[in-house]
Amino acid sequence: MAASDTLQDVKSKGILWGFGVLVLVVLVVLFILGAWWGSEPDQFNVQEEALERAKETNTTEMPLGYTYANTLAHIADVLLHKSGGYITNDVAPPGVLLDNISSWEFGALVMLRDATSALRNHFARDQSQSAEDADLAVAEPYFYYEHNSWALPSTEAEYEKGIEALHKYMLRLQKYGGPVKRGQFYARADNLAQYVEVVIKRLGGLSTRLSASVAGAEIIPGLAVLEPGAAETGVTGEARETKTVPIVAQTPWLEIDNVFYEARGASWALLHILRAIKHDFHDILLDKRAMNTVDIMIKSFENALAPILSPMVLNGSGYGLFANYSLSLATYIARANAAALDLRDIMNRG
Repeated sequence: MAASDTLQDVKSKGILWGFGVLVLVVLVVLFILGAWWGSEPDQFNVQEEALERAKETNTTEMPLGYTYANTLAHIADVLLHKSGGYITNDVAPPGVLLDNISSWEFGALVMLRDATSALRNHFARDQSQSAEDADLAVAEPYFYYEHNSWALPSTEAEYEKGIEALHKYMLRLQKYGGPVKRGQFYARADNLAQYVEVVIKRLGGLSTRLSASVAGAEIIPGLAVLEPGAAETGVTGEARETKTVPIVAQTPWLEIDNVFYEARGASWALLHILRAIKHDFHDILLDKRAMNTVDIMIKSFENALAPILSPMVLNGSGYGLFANYSLSLATYIARANAAALDLRDIMNRG
């Protein structure tokens, strides 16, 4: 009996050891995949990508607007086919655990949506009474499909349709005639000003949320609201009762990295969109003496996308011993936002 019990005990320990090794191997594989899938995509050359796309249609012709439209399509393509593919709608590990890259994807997606709306509503229309482009009317709604749907239909399937519609518009910029209507792109100052107006609001919101990472960010001196039921100041001279309220609450500790990576994703997408604008709006930017302003925005986003040396998003105090990544990124985005304000004003001048 003793020998039998010993043999049974050895077998049990062997099963437990085997199970433990299997769990360890799975965890190591998930860790490696998570590190790979969670890495941010590299930057790309917007003109080279546009040229490569043009070659696929057996031509090197890239008419006005081709680079801009191709940049939008390529941003969407990167979102779908980067390492690990599109992560936000994953329902299994390691994707479901990678909230940082999911936030990055959402930031880039918001900028993609804004730029696609600008193409449909402004850049591809001569005036307010003009008919909208049929392919762009198809492309834009697909990019506004919910960003976390994993089935019936999946987010990837809808965004692929948006990319396909953009490619059809690009083809009509190159080849037209007969039943094929020519694609239009109007690189005008008023069109660009309308898009920049949206960018200003996006950047202002991002810089505010990033700045809210430090303690005390929820205190906004001088801003007060009337207490519910408080008496109005009238002929009696009775003062109104007021209290200071936070306009933006301090970002919870567990959400700081999400806001940071959302801003990084938005910066990555907007950097490439600005490079495409610099190419396709080249003449109007030179005429308005605004090229340097766009360069300032581009340089700010290049600095914002500098490599991260820490394995986690550091959140030191403003003048503490440790860095605060959110405040550093907020500084670059605020500088880009200031340049965007200048660009809007320049484009609106006669």
